[in-house]
Amino acid sequence: MDAGEIAGLIAAGAFLMLVIVLAIPLLKLGRTMDAATRAINEVTDRTGPLLGNVNETVENVNTALGQVQVSLDGVNVQLAKVDTITEHAAHVTANVANLSTVVAAAAANPLVKAASFGYGLRKAVASRRRADEDREVRATIKQRRKSGR
Repeated sequence: MDAGEIAGLIAAGAFLMLVIVLAIPLLKLGRTMDAATRAINEVTDRTGPLLGNVNETVENVNTALGQVQVSLDGVNVQLAKVDTITEHAAHVTANVANLSTVVAAAAANPLVKAASFGYGLRKAVASRRRADEDREVRATIKQRRKSGR
């Protein structure tokens, strides 16, 4: 064998080594791809029932929200009735307040007059008594002066 053939054999051996070195990562990459495919298939198999459960849950939530909306509509109707009742109660309260003011004014005015009359009467009687007492005292003093002379 000559040098060219030996160089060819060395080149062929090197090429064979290169193919073997590159084949190992390719085989590992193939296994990785198989594992990824299996994992994706498992996720797909498990996702189907999960999505079914999620759809059922969403439907239940929508039903509950519909019921809540109906309840809120009923509450709003009742609140409107309560507002009307509150307005009427406010009017009744205002009327009662006005009535009590009128009654107080009607009752208080004669009471004030009666109290004033009573006060004036007491003053007049007291003044009259004082005047009578003063007359008696003067008369007594005059009599003493006359008898003392």
